Amino acid sequence: MKNSYYHIGGIFFGLMLAAVSTQSKAQTRTISGTVTSSNKPLSGVIISQEGSDQVTMTANNGTYTIQVSAENPVLLFRHPDYAEEKVTLSNQTVVNISLEQKVKGIEEVILNAGYYKVKDRERTGSIAKVSAKDIENQPVNNVLSALQGRMTGVSITQNSGVAGGGFDIKIRGRNSLRSYSTTGYDGNKPLYIVDGVPLPLVNDFNSGMTASILPYNETNPLNSINPDDIESLEVLKDADATAIYGSKGANGVILITTKRGKKEKTEVNLRTSYGLGQMTNLPKMMNLEEYVAMRRLAFANDGVAVPSNAYDINGVWSPEKTTDWQKYFVGNTAEVSDVQLGVSGGSGNTQFTVSGGHNEETTVFPGSYRYKRNNMGVSVNHTSADRKFQIGFNGTAALQDNVLPPTDFNIVYPVLAPNAPDLYTSSGMINWENNTFNNPMGPATQTFSVKTKSLNANMTSSYQFGSGFSANLNSGYSTYNSYEQKIFPKTTYNPSSNIGSSSSSLRKAQKLNESWILEPQLNYEKRLEKHQFSALVGASFQEQKSDNIVILGRNFPSDDLLTNMAAAASITVPSASESLYRYQAVYARLNYGYNKRYFLNLTGRRDGSSRFGSERRYANFGAIGASWLFSEEKLLKDRSWLSFGKLRTSYGIAGNDQIGDYQYYDTYQSTGGSYGGNSGLVPQRLYNKNFGWELTRKFEAALEMGLFKERLNLNIGYYHNTSSNQLVGIPMPATVGFSSIQANLDATVRNRGLEVSMESVPVKTEYWKWTTSLNFTLPENKLMKFPNLDKSTYANRFEIGKSISLVKLYQYTGIDPVTGLYTFYDTNQDGKINTADRNVSKEIKEYWYGGLQNSIQYKNWSFDLLLQFVSQSQYNVKSMYGNIGNMSNMPAIFTDYWTPENPDAEFQKPSAGYSPAAVTASSLFLLSDATVSDSFTVRVKNATLSYSIPSDSNSKLKARLFMSGQNLFVFSSYKEGNPEFMAAGYTSPLRVVSFGLSLTY
Repeated sequence: MKNSYYHIGGIFFGLMLAAVSTQSKAQTRTISGTVTSSNKPLSGVIISQEGSDQVTMTANNGTYTIQVSAENPVLLFRHPDYAEEKVTLSNQTVVNISLEQKVKGIEEVILNAGYYKVKDRERTGSIAKVSAKDIENQPVNNVLSALQGRMTGVSITQNSGVAGGGFDIKIRGRNSLRSYSTTGYDGNKPLYIVDGVPLPLVNDFNSGMTASILPYNETNPLNSINPDDIESLEVLKDADATAIYGSKGANGVILITTKRGKKEKTEVNLRTSYGLGQMTNLPKMMNLEEYVAMRRLAFANDGVAVPSNAYDINGVWSPEKTTDWQKYFVGNTAEVSDVQLGVSGGSGNTQFTVSGGHNEETTVFPGSYRYKRNNMGVSVNHTSADRKFQIGFNGTAALQDNVLPPTDFNIVYPVLAPNAPDLYTSSGMINWENNTFNNPMGPATQTFSVKTKSLNANMTSSYQFGSGFSANLNSGYSTYNSYEQKIFPKTTYNPSSNIGSSSSSLRKAQKLNESWILEPQLNYEKRLEKHQFSALVGASFQEQKSDNIVILGRNFPSDDLLTNMAAAASITVPSASESLYRYQAVYARLNYGYNKRYFLNLTGRRDGSSRFGSERRYANFGAIGASWLFSEEKLLKDRSWLSFGKLRTSYGIAGNDQIGDYQYYDTYQSTGGSYGGNSGLVPQRLYNKNFGWELTRKFEAALEMGLFKERLNLNIGYYHNTSSNQLVGIPMPATVGFSSIQANLDATVRNRGLEVSMESVPVKTEYWKWTTSLNFTLPENKLMKFPNLDKSTYANRFEIGKSISLVKLYQYTGIDPVTGLYTFYDTNQDGKINTADRNVSKEIKEYWYGGLQNSIQYKNWSFDLLLQFVSQSQYNVKSMYGNIGNMSNMPAIFTDYWTPENPDAEFQKPSAGYSPAAVTASSLFLLSDATVSDSFTVRVKNATLSYSIPSDSNSKLKARLFMSGQNLFVFSSYKEGNPEFMAAGYTSPLRVVSFGLSLTY
């Protein structure tokens, strides 16, 4: 009986399972179809069932297949470049659909905010974005050159027109009193992050070899990143945007995302270009007649007969021969070539891209100087079938090889006398003209070369647990190794001096930098009707190592062995250093949104840096940001003229540890020599465990509006930042043995400003489209507080209420009508002019700056034009040239010198150097307020014309031709040279015109 019950029960249970199975099969079915756009198959479309884990993707021919369940399932069709579509199914099993290309308004724009992404309309912070289409086809080897004039609040100056040079970047001004020129460490550098990996700051140690060719010995970390590999670049500016990076983001953050595979089909891209570059705005130099007249008058004014060593005017050198040395040394044409090849694609849930390229650029100098860069990029991203797990790898590598002269030719060589002898003899030897000519080609044989190897690798992974939780792990590794070499051959010297290879020398430097970072994170997202939450908790562990050494070899048996250090009879180590920098942090972010119109963002972070003593090593930073989408309010929601409107504000505190390693220790440096067989040690600094973080308090308020269906977008922002607890050298009495001790000074620097940007689409028809954008920044930088400034050694550098980019100068009072010499105001009325009389404060700064960009499209044609403008106070041409009358040529404006017949001249009378009064007056003039002036400049920064060659719908090959110009024209009130705000005398950024071809298959 018992067995019968078991038997009946088994039958009943089996019938129930069969019923459930039958019902399940009835509710599960296969849906297939084709997705198209403009009657063409569309690949890469993600199809999913709403409320289910079922996901698939269209193939190359646009087809798909997916299993669905439930009675009336809803299918979602998504593609990043097309409008999302929803389809509610009834009984059909075939669903064909066409997607429309969407125009991305502020609703769809996604911004990279560092550890998270945010919709542009929902962000509470200040983030500026430049995409690949804005920078492509420009003839630049560093993306920063292409960013000039495109962003509010971001001032970028290229330090030199020599390839491989550095950039001065200020994001909302200078917060720190420390600059490289005064302390060796610039405390105002932004944080560079490429695919989640911070790039090492590689300029803390300098070999000193590049001072005369690259201003401030600086290069830039982004020189190793190929601009064509960049998908987008975001700049984080305010406290809300940068607080997630804590102290590392105190001076702003530049986030770079490299390109990734997007499409399922494999695609090959080839881009090649060739361009020519020249210097622009070169000053007109004196001709031979003007030069000779100046020189003869100089000796006459000094009451000295023309001496035997005045070869330019005493008949030893030809009085008729003339050479335009400026044209010879810096008037040449540089060649710029670039080839980039990339392959991208994917299959199913895996996408990849591989790219490689070669960039090459010569200089405007005579000689075979050349910059080369070989680069490679790899990206692989995979998503699991259930879309819960993602993993990705991104890597970029570059090899740079730069061969340069020992000094920038523009600094010294264009001033040769116009009738100076030929540089080479008929046999090709360096011409010393019977020992009457200090031929610059001798020192020019001191070749400088630098090779760098860089690698930036990043691996990310994430897993979605469900219920809104996900875990991320970001890890990265970066290296930047530099190998410098400078040779000093015997050909530097005149052979008549009998200096041989025993005086030749070789200097080598090696700078090895590597860093790693590990960042685990936990994320949470939840939506409850009108409420939306997102939270992030994470930690950051970072380590950076540097190993640097300079080796000097002297006394070689032959110059043929000059590049072999082992051949030197004497080898010394002038400098060497090792440093270890460790950084760790924990951080959290909470974002709350209500009713899709009110947003609140809270960020907190605790940072620890090895650059401070144990008692001041850790500090807390944070920010709060809020925004209100007032266009979503009922009163304004249906207004046809208002597409979008938002008010946002933020406030926060960030720190700064950019001071270099081991600054709080008692440190010593080797003397580099020996005494009695022992090397010596020299103390470098005093111990101070109590100095800690600089602090910057940031406030911002902004209005963002989109009008007339976003045909006109307007952003207006105001920022107010104060930086205190400044890390500077506090002056010490001479009896201590040290000039200063590193400590926190109760000084305050304020940066505030107004940022305005506007974008409009004046014309939009079937064939025509014209977009224009304008950005404008009105910055202000002031030193608000500095205790006992007037009694400190900083009194000649800073002044309360003035910019920290300040110089103290003599007050120029004109030319004495009797003596014909410069005169200056005697401040203390003691009858002499000395440093105590430098009472005029001049701010070297930008009053305002901005850019105007226009893009016009007509059918297959496209034209883009970018104008950059700036109003600034800067050093002028008078600061670059000394006494009038020496054996060196000068710009033609210096012909307006004083004579009895020209008493209203701009410059004093010439002197050959025999009049102490004239020489002194000339030296004081170089340090007077006459050398600083205001200027307004409009630069045609970039113009690009491109044409897409028409092809039929079945063609797999797409081609585009383009012509691009960089730094094309300059219109400026400053007429005597390059108005770029850069180091005086160095080669200015070149005008480059390039032609190129882009092929996609």
